[in-house]
Amino acid sequence: MIAPHASWTNRNAPWRDSFGMLALLSLLIAAPALSMIHLLESELVLPALSILLFSGAMIAALLARTDSETVTLENVTLWDIAGAFTMMGCAAAIFSEPDQVALFFEPLTRD
Repeated sequence: MIAPHASWTNRNAPWRDSFGMLALLSLLIAAPALSMIHLLESELVLPALSILLFSGAMIAALLARTDSETVTLENVTLWDIAGAFTMMGCAAAIFSEPDQVALFFEPLTRD
């Protein structure tokens, strides 16, 4: 007969916490991204998406900074998630044209 081990159940606890955090951060990015795709003009989507991804990276980095223990999901930490959001934000910023960014910030500069 195989007896359950307490160390096996404790080993799965950080995985669940990390998966929950990944799911939460994904929802925080996916819901506004889908609404931006439907509400904004097509040339404004990439600059807005890059700003959204950079803010998601900032949130993930702040969560990783305040996390006292290293919660990992198969060796993926919150720092890795923040880095992935940053890379996707950089890619969205690179693919957007400078005039699209100017159109995005144009309502803020009008008198």
